[in-house]
Amino acid sequence: MADSIMSRAATMEIPINSNGDSRTIPEDDGLEQAAKAQWSLDEKVGSATETRDLQQVMVSGPNLNETSIVSGGYGGTAEGIIPTSSIKGPNMHQAGTAEEATRGVAVEKLDFMRKWGLNTYKCTKQMISERFGRGSRTVDLELEAQIEVLRDTKRKYENVLRLARALTNHFYSMVQTQHALGDTFADLSQKSPELRDEFGYNAETQKLLCKNGETLLGAINFFVSSINTLVNKTMEDTLLTIKKYEDARLEYDAYRADLEELNLGPRDAVTMARIEAAQQQYQVQKDKYERLRNDVTIKLKFLEENKVKVMHKQLLLFHNAISAYFAGNQQQLEQTLKQFNIKLKPPGADKPSWLEEQ
Repeated sequence: MADSIMSRAATMEIPINSNGDSRTIPEDDGLEQAAKAQWSLDEKVGSATETRDLQQVMVSGPNLNETSIVSGGYGGTAEGIIPTSSIKGPNMHQAGTAEEATRGVAVEKLDFMRKWGLNTYKCTKQMISERFGRGSRTVDLELEAQIEVLRDTKRKYENVLRLARALTNHFYSMVQTQHALGDTFADLSQKSPELRDEFGYNAETQKLLCKNGETLLGAINFFVSSINTLVNKTMEDTLLTIKKYEDARLEYDAYRADLEELNLGPRDAVTMARIEAAQQQYQVQKDKYERLRNDVTIKLKFLEENKVKVMHKQLLLFHNAISAYFAGNQQQLEQTLKQFNIKLKPPGADKPSWLEEQ
């Protein structure tokens, strides 16, 4: 009704007299009074609604989900009103998924830390019990003896390696000294006519000794390299497997002791569930222990065979090369290197090229 009255009032013609005054029409007063009455009614209703909304906002805060966005100018239709509850951010679903993934990772880490802490506690308890003689320990006497022999062998081979390296360094210094001495004799032979022959003989001798010494150094370096591979790679790999085996043995004994302790307690429903869980963990640790024990046994067997084969070859090389050198047999020394497929580096091979130096 208000819209109809406003429409009529908006389309009414207002005649103007010659003096510029508008003429008074009875219908206009009626329309004006009706419009004023409608506006006062709307203001009362609106003020009451606004008062209730203001009280609700002051009590519970603004409700953004019920807020509306008005599109269009004054007097627009209701189609331009867009409730904000229908507007959602494009990343709300992605943010929720990312939060769930982060929470899942945190739970996995927490569970891992809990299991790790429990396992560490049990193994530490078992280790302390064994050290003070209050806990039982699983022992494989034959395997333990083989492991101890391997450790002792490694210590002795490390000593051989250390002495062979020392021999290489000392012999290298001697060869360098012989080389310098031979150059000095050769220079003096040119500058001393009265002693030219004597200096010449000594220069040739030192050069020959230097050449044979470099050949012997090639044989000794090959010997040192092979021993180093055997000690620091092959034996070390086996000892690493032994370390894993010993850790598995400690875990196995820790879970075994835990299961035995539970079996000695009361047999109620809660205890039976704990016993069943402990039995499963014990079986897992037992399988791991037996698997690593078999791995250690196999590696020890292959290591012994490999050690005998390598040392047989290297000791024969070392003996033949040393004997030929000190006997002054140059041909036999060179033949020894050919027998073991040892190739000497040409002089200056270790030096960088001119381009590399630049």
